[in-house]
Amino acid sequence: MRVVVQQPPFDLGQEAAAFAAGRSDMGAIVTFTGVVRDLPGDPMEAMEIEHYPGMTQAALTEIAQQAMARFSLGDALVIHRYGRLVPGEMIMMVATAARHRKDAFEAAEFLMDYLKSRAPFWKREISANGEQWVAARSEDEAALNRW
Repeated sequence: MRVVVQQPPFDLGQEAAAFAAGRSDMGAIVTFTGVVRDLPGDPMEAMEIEHYPGMTQAALTEIAQQAMARFSLGDALVIHRYGRLVPGEMIMMVATAARHRKDAFEAAEFLMDYLKSRAPFWKREISANGEQWVAARSEDEAALNRW
């Protein structure tokens, strides 16, 4: 299991290939990559993501450990960026490996739902019309509550 919180971009192909290398004991590998998307009707210049390093690393490690146990994973990877990102940039990646695809898919969804709603990151959207902090959405909470 590996959890990384970093500012620089990551190489999706390299990360996915390294995660999958030598996985003859796993029947399923699932990857998901989140991308900063533009705002409808108000083009976003950037998204700034802030966090408290020790707290964020600990929280993400704990949820990854929960996913490992709950879904019988052979391995898990979580990468999440912080700092200033522009639309189209990769913001995060989740990869899960399990003996069976259902566990790998569910674990990836579980991790993504947590990252979207509870991970200790604070996001600010910056556009020509100003700045605004991203508020929690009820849909994201509902997705997490199903677990």
